[in-house]
Amino acid sequence: RWPLCFQLMHRSLTEDVGTSLYFVNDSIQQVTFSSTVGVVIPCPAAGSPSAVLRWYLATGDDIYDVPHIRHVHANGTLQLYPFSPSAFNSFIHDNDYFCTAENSAGKIRSPNIRVKAVFREPYTVRVEDQRSMRGNVAVFKCLIPSSVQEYVSVVSWEKDTVSIIPENRFFITSYGGLYISDVQKEDALSTYRCITKHKYSGETRQSNGARLSVSDPAESIPTMLDSFQSREVKAGRLVELPCIASGYPNPAIRWLKDGRPLPADGRWAKRITGLSISDLRVEDSGTYICEVTNTFGSAEVTGTLTVIDPLRVTLTPKKLKTGIGSTVILSCALSGSPEYVIRWYRNTDLVVVDDYISIRGISNETLLITAAQKSHSGAYQCFATRKSQTAQDFSIIMLEDGTPRIVSSFSEKVVNPGEQFSLMCAAKGAPPPTVTWALDDEPIPRDNGHRTNQYTMSDGTTVSHMNVTSPQIKDGGVYRCTARNSVGSAEYQARINVRGPPSIRAMKNITAVAGRDTFINCRVIGYPYYSIKWYKDSLLLPDNHRQVVFENGTLKLMDVQKGMDEGEYLCSVLIQPQLSISQSVHVTVKVPPLIQPFEFPPASIGQLLYIPCVVSSGDMPIHITWRKDGHVILSGSGVTIESKEFMSSLQISSVSLKHNGNYTCIASNAAATVSRERQGRQVPPRFVVQPNNQDGIYGKAGVLNCSVDGYPPPKVMWKHAKGSGNPQQYHPIPLTGRIQILPNSSLLIRHVLEEDIGYYLCQASNGVGTDISKSMFLTVKIPAMITSHPNTTIAIKGQSKELNCTARGERPIIIRWEKGDTVIDPDRNMRYAITTKDNGDEVISTLKLKPADRGDSVFFSCHAINSYGEDRGLIQLTVQEPPDPPELEIREVKARSMNLRWTQRFDGNSIITGFDIEYKNKSDSWDFKQSTRNISPTINQANIVDLHPASVYSIRMYSFNKIGRSEPSKELTISTEEAAPDGPPMDVTLQPMTSQSIQVTWKAPKKELQNGVIRGYQIGYRENSPGSNGQYSIVEMKATGDSEVYTLDNLKKFAQYGVVVQAFNRAGTGPSSSEINATTLEDVPSQPPENVRAISITSDVAVISWSEPPRSTLNGVLKGYRVIFWSLYMDGEWGEMQNITTTRERVELRGMEKFTNYSVQVLAYTQAGDGVRSSVLYIQTKEDIPGPPAGIKAVPSSASSVVVSWLPPAKPNGIIRKYTIFCSSPGSGQPAPSEYETSPDQLFYRIAHLNRGQQYMLWVAAVTSAGRGNISEKVTIEPAGKAPAKIISFGGTVTTPWMKDVRLPCNSVGEPVPAIKWTKDSEDSAIPVTVDGHRLIQANGTLVLRSVKAEDSGYYTCTATNTWGFDTIIINLLVQVPPDQPRLTVSKTSASSITLAWIPGDNGGSSIRGFVLQYSVDNSEEWKDVFISSSERSFKLESLKCGTWYKVKLAAKNSVGAGRISEIIEAKTHGREPSFSKDQHLFTHINSTHARLNLQGWSSGGCPITAIVLEYRPKGNWGWQSLRTNSSGELFLTELREATWYELRMKACNSAGCGNESTQFATLDYDGSTIPPIKSAQGEGDDVKKLFTIACPVILATLGVALLFIIRKKRKEKRLKRLRDAKSLAEMLISKNNRSFDTPVKGPPQGPRLHIDIPRVQLLIEDKEGIKQLGDDKATIPVTDTEFSQAVNPQSFCTGVSLHHPALIQNTGPLIDMSDIRPGTNPVSRKSIKSAHSTRNRYSSQWTLTKCQASTPARTRSPKQSGAGSISPGAGRCLMRPPSADKGRNSMVSTESASSTYEELARAYEHAKLEEQLQHAKFEITECFISDSSSDQMTTGTTDNADSMTSMSTPSEPGICRFTASPPKPQDSERGKSVAVPIPHRASKSDYCNLPLYVKSEAFFRKPDAHEPCPVVPPREASIRNLARGYHPPARHLTLEPGTKPPGLPPPTSATTLPQRTLPMPTPAGTAAAPTAAPAATAEPPTPRAPTHSKVGGSRDSLLEMSTSGVGRSQKQGAGAYSKSYTLV
Repeated sequence: RWPLCFQLMHRSLTEDVGTSLYFVNDSIQQVTFSSTVGVVIPCPAAGSPSAVLRWYLATGDDIYDVPHIRHVHANGTLQLYPFSPSAFNSFIHDNDYFCTAENSAGKIRSPNIRVKAVFREPYTVRVEDQRSMRGNVAVFKCLIPSSVQEYVSVVSWEKDTVSIIPENRFFITSYGGLYISDVQKEDALSTYRCITKHKYSGETRQSNGARLSVSDPAESIPTMLDSFQSREVKAGRLVELPCIASGYPNPAIRWLKDGRPLPADGRWAKRITGLSISDLRVEDSGTYICEVTNTFGSAEVTGTLTVIDPLRVTLTPKKLKTGIGSTVILSCALSGSPEYVIRWYRNTDLVVVDDYISIRGISNETLLITAAQKSHSGAYQCFATRKSQTAQDFSIIMLEDGTPRIVSSFSEKVVNPGEQFSLMCAAKGAPPPTVTWALDDEPIPRDNGHRTNQYTMSDGTTVSHMNVTSPQIKDGGVYRCTARNSVGSAEYQARINVRGPPSIRAMKNITAVAGRDTFINCRVIGYPYYSIKWYKDSLLLPDNHRQVVFENGTLKLMDVQKGMDEGEYLCSVLIQPQLSISQSVHVTVKVPPLIQPFEFPPASIGQLLYIPCVVSSGDMPIHITWRKDGHVILSGSGVTIESKEFMSSLQISSVSLKHNGNYTCIASNAAATVSRERQGRQVPPRFVVQPNNQDGIYGKAGVLNCSVDGYPPPKVMWKHAKGSGNPQQYHPIPLTGRIQILPNSSLLIRHVLEEDIGYYLCQASNGVGTDISKSMFLTVKIPAMITSHPNTTIAIKGQSKELNCTARGERPIIIRWEKGDTVIDPDRNMRYAITTKDNGDEVISTLKLKPADRGDSVFFSCHAINSYGEDRGLIQLTVQEPPDPPELEIREVKARSMNLRWTQRFDGNSIITGFDIEYKNKSDSWDFKQSTRNISPTINQANIVDLHPASVYSIRMYSFNKIGRSEPSKELTISTEEAAPDGPPMDVTLQPMTSQSIQVTWKAPKKELQNGVIRGYQIGYRENSPGSNGQYSIVEMKATGDSEVYTLDNLKKFAQYGVVVQAFNRAGTGPSSSEINATTLEDVPSQPPENVRAISITSDVAVISWSEPPRSTLNGVLKGYRVIFWSLYMDGEWGEMQNITTTRERVELRGMEKFTNYSVQVLAYTQAGDGVRSSVLYIQTKEDIPGPPAGIKAVPSSASSVVVSWLPPAKPNGIIRKYTIFCSSPGSGQPAPSEYETSPDQLFYRIAHLNRGQQYMLWVAAVTSAGRGNISEKVTIEPAGKAPAKIISFGGTVTTPWMKDVRLPCNSVGEPVPAIKWTKDSEDSAIPVTVDGHRLIQANGTLVLRSVKAEDSGYYTCTATNTWGFDTIIINLLVQVPPDQPRLTVSKTSASSITLAWIPGDNGGSSIRGFVLQYSVDNSEEWKDVFISSSERSFKLESLKCGTWYKVKLAAKNSVGAGRISEIIEAKTHGREPSFSKDQHLFTHINSTHARLNLQGWSSGGCPITAIVLEYRPKGNWGWQSLRTNSSGELFLTELREATWYELRMKACNSAGCGNESTQFATLDYDGSTIPPIKSAQGEGDDVKKLFTIACPVILATLGVALLFIIRKKRKEKRLKRLRDAKSLAEMLISKNNRSFDTPVKGPPQGPRLHIDIPRVQLLIEDKEGIKQLGDDKATIPVTDTEFSQAVNPQSFCTGVSLHHPALIQNTGPLIDMSDIRPGTNPVSRKSIKSAHSTRNRYSSQWTLTKCQASTPARTRSPKQSGAGSISPGAGRCLMRPPSADKGRNSMVSTESASSTYEELARAYEHAKLEEQLQHAKFEITECFISDSSSDQMTTGTTDNADSMTSMSTPSEPGICRFTASPPKPQDSERGKSVAVPIPHRASKSDYCNLPLYVKSEAFFRKPDAHEPCPVVPPREASIRNLARGYHPPARHLTLEPGTKPPGLPPPTSATTLPQRTLPMPTPAGTAAAPTAAPAATAEPPTPRAPTHSKVGGSRDSLLEMSTSGVGRSQKQGAGAYSKSYTLV
């Protein structure tokens, strides 16, 4: 706390000093004034009390008064008077000044003030013509000469003599520029001038008129029009950074500061003129970049803005009063801009560093004065300078004797032990002293018992306290406080007694200095005591006047003497009356040296000088030294010092002037140091440089030389005697600012005047010897001066003019004339003449112009020159003449008027007084002109009216001034514009074309009313129907001729429209034609009737009601309504569609079927046809009594009973509740018949208890809730004893959907029980119905057909037989199937729609209910469904993607279900992927860091571009930088590297796809230069390059092989994966709608499966009627995974069994067509096959295979009959095919040919194009099988490589299987040696062994058993081809018997007789070598031409490969076909 208080008090003390000097205004640093006005400058400094103010030049020279030019007033004001240019003196009028203020406090100076005079000089300002594009910005600048640019500023701009007010499009910048934004054509019609004003003279100037050339916009890169450079602006001000550029498109401007966008700050404003920043701050400094960019390039401007804070200097302390010897520290604190320089001044003199003063700090900001002396007092100033800125502050330092003095102290006191006491000591001094404490001459230790504190008061007093908290006896004694500072010290002491036993502390010996005072304290502690006494030599002291003993026991010895005062002193303290204590101390006295006085004897230069310094007394040893002028003297350089014990001598061997000075002898010993100083030798004055006569030049400075020396330095006085004669009397020269004596004694006359002529005397004296003096004469020379000349004058062009100029000065005077900057030479230019004459002391020169010309309107100057100077006079000559003709411009031309604008270029240097305008027709002479006269000179534009449109005129103009009229202006030729047509189109007619279009025809207006070329027409049309708004809609069309036709589209239907037509040309639109009305044609109503309701009234009557559709939707005159209705039967069939037409809104439907569901729709119709139907409404008629049963039978069943059966009523008219059977016996006499009732489900009844032989009449009636219906026919029956077989079931037609179970009843009666037999008619025979899994005859005779198919349709006959007779019924079974596929086509496409049309196929026996349309994007499997009415035959898919391929398929639906899907067709909407136009430039601008891309070059291809992706990278880099945009304009690539090549690739995408573009580009170098393409380095590393050249191919080849291996492996894996995916897809499609069978399936998954392993394809095709010729169509057989896993059993195989199974089209969906993906196939055209079979048979699938079996006798055919050999039934073997040498073929499709991608496979699977190719032959593709030929599991033991390319003819009978195979690749010849075929067929127990899984039921899914006749054979080993092993090559046909057994196979355990099937086979040429088979009964098996193999069935043969011999096969191989066909019957 105490140090802080001390600091605060110290600061208060040092600063509380009165101010005596100050500055009034120290900010004045520059004063510029006009030479014609002058200036007054007050002194910025002042003082109080009043200070002396003086002015100096910056060099430090005093200034002086110059009469009529410069004067310093008594108040310190500096005045410079007006002066002529000839009186200009740079020393006076262009110099730096400063002013000082001085008083007792010191002297301060102002900063330098630049004083500059500006005098009138000629200058002109110019404005240059500019160019600009329309819509851009134009910039005009006022060009001011650099010599006056500092003083001249732009005050305004004029546009055609009218001042421009900154607004709208015109802006005037702060620096005087004119900006015109959004330049228009009319801006080029004006002239622009700038008006300037001289800041000091007030003179104004007008520039020339500049023009603006305006062009139409043209694509160009930005060009800078105005920019900025580096600027330095003071903080707080406003700055404007211009940046504007031209270019098209208009450039965008972006500002950056230090590379970043401008901060968000309200002080920043972006204007058209540039960037404006207000209230500038230092942080606004930085580098500013203005980037100007358009699509074709960019430009930028970079500049540095430096914001500087005004320098501010603060010097502390401001005022300081301190003592001599103290340390002074002045701190100069600066704020503001950096890079300043600090200078220190004391009393206006630059501070020089010495032993006392030092300047410290990084910037010299600290001034340190150590051991300050009195001479250091004064005013100190700190000046900081930065360029033109200067700031200062000052401090007043006052130094005084600051020896401390005690001003307050403590007194003696007595305290008790433990009693706290405090002592205070206050002292003053400068600097403030520091107080220390001592007790009995010992420093007081600082501990807990002794505490001190110290502080300084505001008045500078230092106060210190000594606090003793718990005093002890030892704390008693003499306390002394000592105040010390750098000047000296003071002390005070007093005793403090602490009670206790007294004692004396040990005392130290004392050393005293002789002649000074010494104190000796008796160190007594304890109290009380009686007295303290001192003794010396046993004498009680004091014993003389120099000794004093104080009461506190202190002894003072004054003026100590060595002999008297040295010795032992005894202090005795009386502590009791008789008891005292004592302590002694020894005092030693030291004597200081005493120097005897010495003097310097007189000596002349060169003499020897000896000066002794003798010490007369003092203790030894004594040390003596010498100093000269304060510096130690060392021996050497002619000076010798000899020292002895008590003396020292100074010897100078040769005295010279340098030895003058003050010499000091210093002696020191242990006691003190003393010195004595004396002055050196004296030398009388003498001239070093004597004055001589000299010349002075008037107005210049002159120095009168005079230099003297001597010692002491002489005093020089100058005197002056006026006049040129002998000097009569000299007078002392008063020294003023103008006249001064220089330090070298010369006289300086700063400004020589004429009055200074005369004699001057230089006189010197120094008191040594005699004064000296010397005179000289000063002659004043006058330089040449212009005394008279005109400032301005006027001449008339063509007349003579004289200019006069008068000069004076020393002769000779030469006068030279100049015109501008060119010297006039009359000898070269005869128009000028110069004459000169003397007129007293003046010379007059005359310049004559003969005659004056326009070029003479400039400044002329006359220059007067002599040997002593030069002067000039300026004369401005204005030559007047008639004006130049105006520059005429056409501002605007209209049809009947034009606007003129003109500019007066040169006014002849006289004010324009008026204008005349003349104009005429181009073809006329000027004699027929029309004119407008005396137009006011303030007008610069005029309108000429009443002109004719499209006419040509000539026009000219004159201008006038007071001199005369100008020449005519340049003649202009103009054409008036077109005018809008004055007449309407003629003969307008309207013709309705459709319900939404009207054709308009017309003719052009009359020729004389067209007023120009008709460009086109506007057709206005409006609806005139009630409620329309009456506004015309306008369409335009271009004119094509005199007659025009236009069709108005998209009109409202059946609406009246009014149409008008107007013609237009370039000028506008003419009058419209009269409105003509027409009505669009009628159309069908677009909405159905509303509120449709249906009410059932009775069982056959219903009422339908509705309300009219909205009027706006009728689209014509409502003609009536149509009600469409049809019945819906219980079996799902639809009845005939009926319709009723009415004009009412209600109709009664009569004659409807009873208790029947009806669908009802209502539509409205007009003349155009039927409108939209209403939604289907369902209604059911009410119940009624039923009709009679459809049939009745009665048969006797025994002697007493009969059975009656009946059919339900054909029209039940309700729900049958029961049946009533009536039995009547006419002969019995019973009137009423007997009645029996049965449930509605029972259709027969046994009536018992009848009488034998009696006839009975029977009939039946049905009963509904409405009552009993009509009775059936009556039948008569008589019970009989014998009951022949009778069938009580009824025959007829049964209709059923396919895949359902059907029950055909055949109930019989008879005794014995009849036997039931079912047969089915087949063409010309009846075939018994066999019971199998598909057919079942129940015990009651009912035939059950499971999952009926189309082939189950036909006539079935049931026969009941017993011993008494038989009975039959015939049932016609009709199986309904799904409808056939429609024929789908594309009729029309657009960018967003596809219109489809189709022709339905066969309805499958059931009416078509509707259509399902599926469509999908081509590369997608996401199908969308659209449901379409059955009556539609076309449909429009809308809202599709542009430019996209779509897949479409269509299926019909009937009551059975959805039919086969049509062929998938593909259609593409209009549009394509984007592409980049070759005519467009990709880059519009590239600089060092940015590139702008032109994205408009992308053509959309008709589909909108959705995204553009860019990737770019420096060339050679790996990583790409990506950029994505949706913009189609321009895009910037930023932050690029400068001077770098880049790679760029772009991808633009739309819905149709993506287009790519790639390129390379290079950024510019930092200086804007381009860089060369990248080249490889040359000349280095040739060896490496060679090695690289050799090694690269090797490495690449190795890598290529490895890569190829990897790729092939990957491709194989990828292919297999794709095929697995295809398999999954196919399985999904197959199983999606799969129907379950009645009987569950055990084991493996049921239903069909498509097994896909790798691409190997076979197709299965069937034709019910026969095939004339087969091509290369492809189909496959599906095999399940389970079949693949079955064990191989080559010992058994099956052939020759026909199999029917349901087709799987409905389950599997689209089929695979491999024709698109198998290369090398050559399809063979097919002949159309006509078939009489029902088209519904397309749903029957027959798979016929032949089985070789040996257990059944063969039915053979002789060679004569068949043309073929046969196999003996006993042979038990089939003919083995000889092996083939062809190893390169395979019966399956080659891997290569089928290795398509998954997408291709799926696509082929979807399209199923094969069916369309075979549609006329009724070919059907059942399934697809794909197997892996490379699988090892398919390999069998055979090595047969027989050709599988043989085809054969086929008989016309059903059950044809066709397979197609293609050869493998040659390298695959050894792979995949098995073919996958269906499991062999088996009948009964063995008939179904080869049944495929999808036709098996539970009964056939038993595991293979050894006892079964036909064990399961895996597909890979089913050697079906062995059915041809016995084939004799030459035979045409071959019959295979079921009993035939292949060799080596055991006979089967059972036999089944199979129908014979025939294979027709062609007889190939050259097959006779094969042996012929023996007759059927005896023939042995033929011997094969090649050895047989132990394993049956070569793996490389096709399913039916048994058709040719080895020879024939070899011949077939040669054909090289890729596929062959095989047919099996």
